[in-house]
Amino acid sequence: MVGFAEVLKAVGEFGWFQKWLVLLLCIPNFLTPFHMFGQQFVMTKVAHYCNTSWIHSITRNLTKEQELNLTIPMKPDGSLSECFMFAPVDEDIESILNYGLNTTVKCQQGWVYPEDLKPTLLTEFNLVCDREDLDQISQSIYMAGLLIGALVLGPLSDRIGSRWSILLTLLLMGAFGVGAGFAPNFYAYIAMRFVVGAAFAGMSISMAALISEWVGAAYRPLAQIISHCSNALGQMALGGLAYSVRDWRLYQIAGSAPVFALFFYIWVLPSSARWLVTKGKTEEAKKVLLKAAAINKRTVPKELLDQLAPEEKVKSGTILDLFKKPHLRRMTLIMAWVWFADSLVYYGVSLHVGDFGLDIYMTQVIFGAVEIPSRMSCIFLLQWMGRKKCQAVWLLLGGVTCLLIPAIPEGYPVIVTTLAVIGKSALAASFTTSYVFSSEVFPTVVRQTGLGLCSTAARVAGILSPLVGLLNKVHPAIPMALLGSTGVLGGALCFLLPETRNKDLQDDTSQRSNKAVNISFEKQPVEKKEDAQMTEATKATRL
Repeated sequence: MVGFAEVLKAVGEFGWFQKWLVLLLCIPNFLTPFHMFGQQFVMTKVAHYCNTSWIHSITRNLTKEQELNLTIPMKPDGSLSECFMFAPVDEDIESILNYGLNTTVKCQQGWVYPEDLKPTLLTEFNLVCDREDLDQISQSIYMAGLLIGALVLGPLSDRIGSRWSILLTLLLMGAFGVGAGFAPNFYAYIAMRFVVGAAFAGMSISMAALISEWVGAAYRPLAQIISHCSNALGQMALGGLAYSVRDWRLYQIAGSAPVFALFFYIWVLPSSARWLVTKGKTEEAKKVLLKAAAINKRTVPKELLDQLAPEEKVKSGTILDLFKKPHLRRMTLIMAWVWFADSLVYYGVSLHVGDFGLDIYMTQVIFGAVEIPSRMSCIFLLQWMGRKKCQAVWLLLGGVTCLLIPAIPEGYPVIVTTLAVIGKSALAASFTTSYVFSSEVFPTVVRQTGLGLCSTAARVAGILSPLVGLLNKVHPAIPMALLGSTGVLGGALCFLLPETRNKDLQDDTSQRSNKAVNISFEKQPVEKKEDAQMTEATKATRL
């Protein structure tokens, strides 16, 4: 009997079949930024003031300027108040002109927005003044959808397979994404976005699983990084789409409807042969493997396929095992904070692209562009510098840039945006490093549990990241200072972690061995045992 890893070597670990699979999965990954970061473009702040049309019942002989001066109080800087108006009175216009209006109240009949402005979420649902916090709250609810989707759709993927899970989540993302464009009120919009977030989490889990279960262990980091880069390209395209489509309903439809064009995945997206084997569907797995071998122009001996059997898995530990031994407890807490910091700072910066002073659309394009070289550099830097140093440097760089942003005086948006770009680039690379580092640092018996805990910490940070922006009401420097200090602390703690570059994967919970192994990316003999461990590690990232 042979394990799946041996058969995959014969089929080809990263041939044309796997390359086409990665390309197919890059397409939906390219579309996800339209949902993840799109709301900030349809919720941009605009000039507004209270609707004071009540004055028209008294007279219509006033100019617009006279009308506003009579009915809207002025702020200390001389601009019109955005959230207050003078209380309506039943007096004649002469009395109002002679004595003026002194009693101020909150807006009673809605707000007035620029006439040439395309409909936005802010203007259509009046998300201003007392309702302006709903913007950040709705983003947190979307992030909560990611957590629920990971908890619900992750296990579902294990039951029905990655292929059907991807098809289901694509359908949910498209249907509820388009449906959000027809939402009759903001609360219906939030509910549909919550489902979209859950679908996105389920889809990302299934795509990562399908890639890892078809690609050889030596090429998994490369395949995952390519997938991450397609997301960066989507962030660049987001800036162009948001600039071209200013009507928020049309944007929502334009950003969601392309998902339906992927209906052909029903015919071309393969099932995971590894998953089929674990479910006892060996004959079906053989057919898929033979098809993959044909595309890779490889020949798989029939005798090898006949010996195909599920790989023996190491029994996983429990979450309590992560805290029983001091070295494992320290490592678990640090890695959980690293994932928390990655998510909090990355999304905290990404979701406030409009706060840095430059054109929001161009800034978004730059944000996406810088992620590509930073993520791709991980392929080489992880082997050259090591996992621990890369993780620490990326987090420290991202944290320091966030701390510097509040120190820049007003009137220097280019410097602020440059720092934000550097910080986001560093956090993108840190996120990529975390996936590789975490799968190696935890022992096999608790790898799934440890990575599940870390991923949950990242989801919680994602929920909190939009709410950090609300702290600017206390002081404008607090949000960036909080993000920066979180990143710096995470980077400093990384130096307490063990280095895993060129080290054997740890099986038990004893102190990590310093034994090194020779690894060559070009010629890499992958043992069955190590491949099985990597499989377990990859599956663990599904939460």
